[in-house]
Amino acid sequence: MLSSKGGATPSGARGVDQWPGGGARATATRPHPPAPTGRPLHAAVIGGGPGGLYTAALLKRLAPDREVTVFERNAPDDTFGFGVVLSDETLGGIEHADPAVHEALKAHFVRWDDIDIVHRGTRQTSGGHRFAALGRRRLLGILHDRCRELGVELRFGTEAPPAARLATTYDLVVAADGVHSTTREAYRDVFRPHLSGHRCRYVWLAADFAFEAFRFEIAETEYGVMQLHGYPYAPDASTVIVEMREEVWRAAGLDELDEAETTARCAKIFADALGGRPLRSNRSAWTTFRTVVNERWSHGNVVLLGDAAHTAHFSIGSGTKLAVEDALALAACLEEQPTLRAALSAYEEERRPVVASTQRAAKASREWFEDLDRYLGQPPRQFAFNLLTRSRRVTHENLRLRDADFTGAVEREFGCPPGTPPMFTPFRLRGLTLRNRVVVSPMDMYSATDGVPGDFHLVHLGGRALGGAALVMTEMVCVSAEGRITPGCAGLYTGRQGEAWRRITDFVHARAPGTAIGVQLGHSGRKGSTRLMWEGMDEPLPDGNWPLVAPSPLPYRPGGQTPRELSRAQLTDVREQFTAAAARAARAGFDLLELHCAHGYLLSGFLSPLTNHRTDAYGGSPENRLRFPLEVFDAVREVWPSERPMTVRVSATDWAEGGTSAEEAVETARAFAAHGADAIDVSTGQVVAGERPEFGRSYQTPYADRIRHEAGVPVIAVGAISSWDDVNSLILAGRTDLCALARPHLYDPHWTLHAAAEQGYEGPGAVWPAPYRAGSRPPRTGRTDAPKPRLTLHGRGQDV
Repeated sequence: MLSSKGGATPSGARGVDQWPGGGARATATRPHPPAPTGRPLHAAVIGGGPGGLYTAALLKRLAPDREVTVFERNAPDDTFGFGVVLSDETLGGIEHADPAVHEALKAHFVRWDDIDIVHRGTRQTSGGHRFAALGRRRLLGILHDRCRELGVELRFGTEAPPAARLATTYDLVVAADGVHSTTREAYRDVFRPHLSGHRCRYVWLAADFAFEAFRFEIAETEYGVMQLHGYPYAPDASTVIVEMREEVWRAAGLDELDEAETTARCAKIFADALGGRPLRSNRSAWTTFRTVVNERWSHGNVVLLGDAAHTAHFSIGSGTKLAVEDALALAACLEEQPTLRAALSAYEEERRPVVASTQRAAKASREWFEDLDRYLGQPPRQFAFNLLTRSRRVTHENLRLRDADFTGAVEREFGCPPGTPPMFTPFRLRGLTLRNRVVVSPMDMYSATDGVPGDFHLVHLGGRALGGAALVMTEMVCVSAEGRITPGCAGLYTGRQGEAWRRITDFVHARAPGTAIGVQLGHSGRKGSTRLMWEGMDEPLPDGNWPLVAPSPLPYRPGGQTPRELSRAQLTDVREQFTAAAARAARAGFDLLELHCAHGYLLSGFLSPLTNHRTDAYGGSPENRLRFPLEVFDAVREVWPSERPMTVRVSATDWAEGGTSAEEAVETARAFAAHGADAIDVSTGQVVAGERPEFGRSYQTPYADRIRHEAGVPVIAVGAISSWDDVNSLILAGRTDLCALARPHLYDPHWTLHAAAEQGYEGPGAVWPAPYRAGSRPPRTGRTDAPKPRLTLHGRGQDV
């Protein structure tokens, strides 16, 4: 990494009277970078790592008259780490941008396809992954040569001047000065970085032989679990990363060893993987990974690149890959945009979503390894599949295309009948057997009149029941008029409502045999008396409001209605409302009942410390906050038929500081399971208005995964699960037992049946209703192909 402290004004920089746009600029009195104007003719790059060097080469190649200077405090041959892995996608970008660099890289790449996972004496191998790697020193040498060839000025052993000074004498300053970027820190108030450390220690080492594959090896020691990540980067060399939780690292005494002792100890721990051969180091030290996120990437004519702007955990790939892709995007935007300001804006707009997606995948991968001991008891092939799909970027279908034999072996071990995708295997909850793993998630429709479900509900729920899902859930059905969210919410607090629900369950059972229908019971608590969602979600009614109750007198939103704190007598009344509604639900013919203890509604309000400030027996400790929800559960379970299952929906995190922790969520799930819950429906958030969720594909599933493994209870995963490939992946990896999908079923009521058709599955897990069987294959479309030429005549135009 390179520091930007001190240093002389760079030679070759223009004087103050040469600034684009005219006018002298007094550099000594300018604290901030100038506003970017025209295309940069003079560029400074802080940092001589791969990202900085490649940026310099591209900038010079695209504009040969451009002056480009790289400042690197280390010598040319100084480098840290050993091997660098690049994807085919990144290499394709390099090939198009600079074929000379691509050809030089190709000559030194080591390529391989396999991943080996070694755990408890067995090795599972998955192929078709296509890796390419080379030594970091070699990569730097190639980029040094290319920069010199193009005329880039390389200043090794030179501390860069502060970015603020460079910004007054160069048109563009690229800060590629690494994870500890001094440029980023100098403009902390502008870039607004967020840096976070994590739970594992790791060290970069090397071995003087080439692994045959990318190798993951698990060592279960007396101190705890340790893991090795290894891959070849030369015909005779491999990178070896040893990683473990901080407490394991300390218990093993590794915190007290010097570099040589660390190297020898790691070689001994992983002697089997190394074949008894030694490891070597290169100023290798134990460290913790730091995730870097910046709210902005540019300021004036200074722009962040690579690790200075963002980091992604090494377990999903190389930081070099992201830095090189940054360089490609930055150079392209500088060519495409009319001004530097527009170019830097376009660069960030292009790269930010790509980086955010990578960081989400990296977070999932990092947390998987941090919690590795959670999965040690899985069957060998499932463990390997779980590891390979940990980031959610590699999926069941993706692996099947890469290595059908491996994926088929995992499916057989899981118990999939021949030709049956994991999502179409049955699952049993108490006396109810679900024919597949798909649930239509509860979705509030706000279309009832006086709490009575009508024709809309019949069509909505009946249509989804005909669509092939194993279980169709109602919206949150309220246990009292005062417990509604909106005037359009459905209820089960009158006999008329119960009769209307019976009409719907009768339809499902008669017209969609094999499909179960479940009811979700809840009470709005402090989130009630609001407008219909499309009229203003969580906005109070303009008139006709009803009083709210909650564990504590705290409004959901500033300026909203303040609820009354429930008294002991009122707690009894609410509990009886739940039991009365449950009894009506049983008579209405529902197959499953779910108690809604999530999303900030009444029972959820008791669970979260952010919404429960009581000082009596129902507040304070997690055990006390659980007391009333458990009392309600017990009362409902007593009146609900014993052969029918009950589930509980929880918010496993509030996405807010001081809220429910993941550890508390596990204990909550464990408590409900001990009281007879058959599964936990694991959602997150919506408890406080100021939440900051980390949205992304399948973003809530890690919480279900944790509860399933630590509480030992079946779970339903929810949260941006949008494809049948996601469902197959999550089920086969053992991260969940059932998957609940909401929006996909709004888009396509027959989502499950179409998933079966797209996978070529015809079996008991997805049965088409008799009237719909003719639609079980995609309809033909208009012709899109064209006759191919039968004959091509080369060089015979004169004869035609």
